[in-house]
Amino acid sequence: MKNFKLSIYVLLAASLAACKPSIETPAPSHGSADFSRYIAVGNSLTAGYADGGLYLEGQQNSYPSIIAKQMQQVGGGTFTQPLFSQDQANGSGYLQLTGFDKTTGAPTTAPVTTNLAVTGQVTIPGFGAVTTYTKYTGTDLNNYGVPGIKLAHITYAPYGNLNGFYERLLPGAEGTHTTTYLDFITAKPFTFFTNWLGNNDALGYATSGGAGDVLTDKATFNALYSGLMTKLTASGQKGAVATIPDVTAIPYFNTVTVAAILASVQKANPAVQALFINAKSDATAAGTAYAARPATANDLIVLTFPTSKIGTLVSTPAGMLPYGLTPYSPIENQYVLDANEVTLTKDYVTSYNNTIKSVAASKGIAVNDMYTFLNNVKAHGLVVDGVNLNAGYISGGIFSLDGVHLTPRGYAIVANEFIKAINAQYGSTIPLADAASYRSVKFP
Repeated sequence: MKNFKLSIYVLLAASLAACKPSIETPAPSHGSADFSRYIAVGNSLTAGYADGGLYLEGQQNSYPSIIAKQMQQVGGGTFTQPLFSQDQANGSGYLQLTGFDKTTGAPTTAPVTTNLAVTGQVTIPGFGAVTTYTKYTGTDLNNYGVPGIKLAHITYAPYGNLNGFYERLLPGAEGTHTTTYLDFITAKPFTFFTNWLGNNDALGYATSGGAGDVLTDKATFNALYSGLMTKLTASGQKGAVATIPDVTAIPYFNTVTVAAILASVQKANPAVQALFINAKSDATAAGTAYAARPATANDLIVLTFPTSKIGTLVSTPAGMLPYGLTPYSPIENQYVLDANEVTLTKDYVTSYNNTIKSVAASKGIAVNDMYTFLNNVKAHGLVVDGVNLNAGYISGGIFSLDGVHLTPRGYAIVANEFIKAINAQYGSTIPLADAASYRSVKFP
């Protein structure tokens, strides 16, 4: 009987071993694409900007550099970035998390101001002061990410004089530049590209509460994007583009809320019934009228709003009144993307993304739909190698301390979304990056 039981166990073990699933990883292949000289075109997201600044660690963990590292397993070449030196590793300066308020639990941050690459400021006639940075002196370049650049800037010859991040990439003295960004990125032959331009054509308007910038005209965006893609594919190059995220999906607009501010005020003064904002009267680009009204959950307060101002006495035509608590002392435009501005921004982003997808389809180019991806992350969260992530500020793990740009882990996730789109379009098998091995927000 004992031998019979032993035989049963042996047979069962053999059966389970025979049924053990095998996981076959496809052999790395470049498919129909040539990754030997890959370039990245874009803005701050492409450059690796994070925590409100451009600095060495962020550059080293940019999504293009992560993509390039994975591409090297399928024939990709070297990938050179305009890195800051170790002595100037803090670049433009950035925010660091210093702790949390013991009473409210709100995070506290402080600017890093040492070991910067800032060389000073130059005054450009008709424009104003431009901060300049230590020049990049390398002869090779693959990451052309320029913080702040819009599509509207790519064909503007003097732009190198107006943006210090672009200026540091160009030879010659400040104030003398005439090379357009479009000509600069296509000056040397390349075989593959990623393109994530277009974000700032909506983001600048949104983050300024509609007060400090304008949305790029839809027809202008279409013409510029079409021209950009025509030049990037002029010699038959393949590539991948990304759509523009929905600004309402980022922590910059979802952390400081109307409800939270009002609840805090009501603890001290239960009689307060509403916050008041100066809001756009219609959802058209042509409309310029604003009027005070009570704020609702559809109005988005910016992350940088100084909540301590609420309730302080300010001078108004009706006398000294508590800030933000009466229609005579509303929260100013720059601190709120109000409901009509949200509608307007969403409409323009939808139009921009339709252009991006249409032009990409006409060129046979891969599309990384970051609009849909980040909205899904906001709605449902994301699990990466057993790590739960979401679109929350700091705790979410994806967005950096500025609430707009990403952490190294966030950039690795973006890199993988690009890689998935590239593999699907060109039959390549670029391995995904290990996103969980990259850090999220750095705690003190």
